[in-house]
Amino acid sequence: MLTAENAKKQYEEILQQLSSPELLSNYDKFEELTKEKNRLEKIVLKYDELQDLKNRMEENKEILKSREDGELISLAEEEIQQLQEKEKIIEKELAALLEGAKLAPKGRDNSLAPSAVIVEIRAGTGGDEAALFAGDLFKMYSKYAVLQGWKQETLDSNQIGIGGFKEVVLEIKGKDVWQKMQYEGGVHRVQRIPTTEKAGRVHTSTASVAVLPKPKETQFKLNPRDLRIEVSKATGPGGQNVNKRMTAVRVVHLPTGIAVDSHTERNMQQNKENAISILSAKLFEKQEMARLETLSEKRKNQIKGAMRAEKIRTYNFPQDRVTDHRIKKSFHNIEGIMDGELDPIVGALNENGEV
Repeated sequence: MLTAENAKKQYEEILQQLSSPELLSNYDKFEELTKEKNRLEKIVLKYDELQDLKNRMEENKEILKSREDGELISLAEEEIQQLQEKEKIIEKELAALLEGAKLAPKGRDNSLAPSAVIVEIRAGTGGDEAALFAGDLFKMYSKYAVLQGWKQETLDSNQIGIGGFKEVVLEIKGKDVWQKMQYEGGVHRVQRIPTTEKAGRVHTSTASVAVLPKPKETQFKLNPRDLRIEVSKATGPGGQNVNKRMTAVRVVHLPTGIAVDSHTERNMQQNKENAISILSAKLFEKQEMARLETLSEKRKNQIKGAMRAEKIRTYNFPQDRVTDHRIKKSFHNIEGIMDGELDPIVGALNENGEV
């Protein structure tokens, strides 16, 4: 059981380890210790505040024992009463911090987590039905964002005539967005009777989802000289402006060859900003994956579940069941889940911690 005294002792030991010059060559260990330091810091500060308050109370009690003049004793008695009331508040706050530290996964520091993510949804195998399923996933995450109170914006899309998407990209930002969305990346599979199926047969289709942390300016910065901006006429369904104005934008990162298109907006500048946002997230992910190559095998195994190539979830409509294959757990009420009620699945994945 974590106590305030134990937390302070651990905190001081971590500070001592972080001051070691040898640690600079071990980034993995440095990152782990920094996260643990941040986890304990609030507890230690609150504990020190409580100890300081107790010392002040003892000083006032000494004044009472010394039988000083009546006015000084009266002031000491008044301050003791005030400090006792404050002591109860601080003790409750400290207890809440200790309880939170006990429940939080060790080593995870959500204050360092991204506050925005880029979600890419692409139709996989299954033709038009796969595109319709990609559209359903897009609606599911959009509704989930609304339920969470997050802001969202569609950065790019490639819609087909019957309402589905070959590809759709959205940005979602808000509190705990990375913590709750980080495990959604992978291949999603649907089993249902398509609207176009006349014989009533169940078809299986797929769509892939990639969840990329959107880097903060302090984490990653694009060099404008590394970019080539190409402008063209927008194509596809979208109204009178399509094929008439030069609004579609492609941004190419010259050092890597990674290219991103954006044509959803009717404004060329907005499409350019959207494309750069997506490109920044892709390059940041590439940078992070390169860094992960230097980590231990244990850490690599922890991260493996987030790789987008893995089949992570099956949505079985005839059986009213959604199964997450990583935690081998099934959830019912598929209509509610497709309407954004993802909390049971998200909670199970976060509780599992390693997928």
